[in-house]
Amino acid sequence: MSMADYSAPECLWEVGATLGEGVLWHAPSASVYFVDIKQQRIHRCDARGGRRISWEAPAQVGFIVPTSNGRWIAGLKGSLQYFDPASGAFTHYCALEPEQPGNRSNDGYVDAQGRLWFGTMDDGQSAASGALYCCVADGVPRRADSGYIITNGPACSPAGSTLYHTDTLGLQTFAFRLDAAGQLHDKRVFASFAGRAGHPDGMAVDVLGRVWIAVFGGSRIDRFSAAGEYLDSIAMPCSNITKLAFGGADLRTVFITTARKELSEAALQQQPLAGALFALHSDVAGLPAHVLQLGGRA
Repeated sequence: MSMADYSAPECLWEVGATLGEGVLWHAPSASVYFVDIKQQRIHRCDARGGRRISWEAPAQVGFIVPTSNGRWIAGLKGSLQYFDPASGAFTHYCALEPEQPGNRSNDGYVDAQGRLWFGTMDDGQSAASGALYCCVADGVPRRADSGYIITNGPACSPAGSTLYHTDTLGLQTFAFRLDAAGQLHDKRVFASFAGRAGHPDGMAVDVLGRVWIAVFGGSRIDRFSAAGEYLDSIAMPCSNITKLAFGGADLRTVFITTARKELSEAALQQQPLAGALFALHSDVAGLPAHVLQLGGRA
C-alpha cells in the first residue's frame, strides 16, 4: 500500500477556535462534535461542515461523549456535567479534583467496552498535577495514572488490548496493556517526539492499528505503526493541530481540530485558517466512536 493513502486536508468550518479539541463523529445524528476549550463552546456540524450549531458551556470544556442513557457527558473544569444538545442545558454529574482548583479536563475517549478515559491537566501548564482517569459502568472517575502537566489523546488499539496516552510536554506517547477489567499495566514509551518540531496532542487509530497523532506547533499529523515505528506525516495548513477522529458513513473521513492559541498576530496573518475544523479522506477506515455505558445511572 502506498503511504500516501489520504487526500489533502480541506477546511470545513472557519470557526476560529482558540483551542479546538475533542472532535468525534456521532453516527446516529451523522454529526461532528467538537469543543473550543478556551471560548467555552461546543460545536456541531455535518460531515461537510453544514447544519452548524454552537452552545455556550459554563466553564472550560475539554471533551464531550454520548452515553448509554441517551444523554451526553461533558468534561468541564472542576466537574463532569450532563449536556443536552436539544436545550443546550448543563446538569451537574460529579465533582472533579476539587483538591486541584488549578486543573481542568482535557482530552477524552470511550473504548469499545464503554469505558470513558480522560485526562486532567494544570491550566497554567507548569505543574505535574494532571492525571489519567477511567469511568466504568458505575460512573465514578478513578485515577489510572498521574504525574502529567498536559494529558492528551487517549485511544485504543483495534483489539482493545493497548491504550495509548500522551504526555504532551514530556514529548512522548505511552502505551499500556489494557486488561478486560479496565486495568492498565506495563507502561512503556510508544513514540518519542524529542528533537522534532511540535508537541504530541490528540490521536486516533485506524483499522490497521496505525496511530495518527496530531502535533501541536508542528503543522502536521504523524502516523506510526502498531509497533511504534514512524511511518509518515500529513502536512496541515496551520501549525497547531490538536485532535482527529474518523467518521462519515464509511469511517474514512478524518475530522481534525486546530487552535489559534499561542500564535502571534503575524503568525495568524500567515495562517488564516488556524482554529478551523478540517477534514481529509483516508483510504483506510478508522475505528468507530463508542458510547459511555453508565449502568442505568440517572
